[in-house]
Amino acid sequence: MRDYFISIFYSEEDEGYIADIPDLRYCSAFGATPEEALREVQIAKQAWLEAAHASGKPIPIPQFRPVIYQLGTPQAA
Repeated sequence: MRDYFISIFYSEEDEGYIADIPDLRYCSAFGATPEEALREVQIAKQAWLEAAHASGKPIPIPQFRPVIYQLGTPQAA
């Protein structure tokens, strides 16, 4: 099974890094570094999945892929 895509970006407003999992609504985390944001969002992902499972809510299949990954490799002319 493919894992969920994680987006990490710097937020000027928050003065730190935000990690977000688009397939899991409202699943995001903050960190002072990209690595810290990634660690925190992995904890948030586990909690999100456990809460969904415990409440009987559907768990989405990983689908989100940025366009750059959907384009494939360019063909030689």
